[in-house]
Amino acid sequence: MTLIKKLWNNALLREIFRFLIVGGGATVVDFLTMSAVLYIAAPEIYPNFLSVFFGGISEPSTLATVLGTGAGFLVGLAFNYIFSVLFVYKEKGNSKTLGGFLLFSLLSAGGLAIHLLGMYIGFDLLHINEWIIKIILTIVVLVYNYLTRKFLIFRKNKPVSEYAATDANAEVKQENSPEDKNSNQ
Repeated sequence: MTLIKKLWNNALLREIFRFLIVGGGATVVDFLTMSAVLYIAAPEIYPNFLSVFFGGISEPSTLATVLGTGAGFLVGLAFNYIFSVLFVYKEKGNSKTLGGFLLFSLLSAGGLAIHLLGMYIGFDLLHINEWIIKIILTIVVLVYNYLTRKFLIFRKNKPVSEYAATDANAEVKQENSPEDKNSNQ
């Protein structure tokens, strides 16, 4: 029991745990949104909502699949952003700004691109089992998402006074440098 307490007392591990919970919730929201779009777009294929998960009487159109995938990604992205700001990261950085949201979206699109490119290379070109490559890519994108968000969005912002102090210290050091004294002589 003490090992669990030690792990739980580690702030970084708690943050990663919250990240995984929110990411899992976003994945569920993504899947449910895609399923709802498929069910609404092709009611003739799916006799009831659960049949979307177990297979309908035929395959949905490419348009329905693409719309469902896009809608799922966008709704999952919104869910992930909101709960990352509220729940995951202690430092909010610039996450609550329009720029922070746009960067969050761009980084998420980058994760999607990594996943799609990886599936193309792993499954289509190298013929690795789709589930094996999917699991590997999910881990890669999970690490990418955590690190990029933590270091580019949810990082501690320096107060303006700290920037001013840093600039003033640099000027003082430059004035007191041996090179400066030699050039004045």
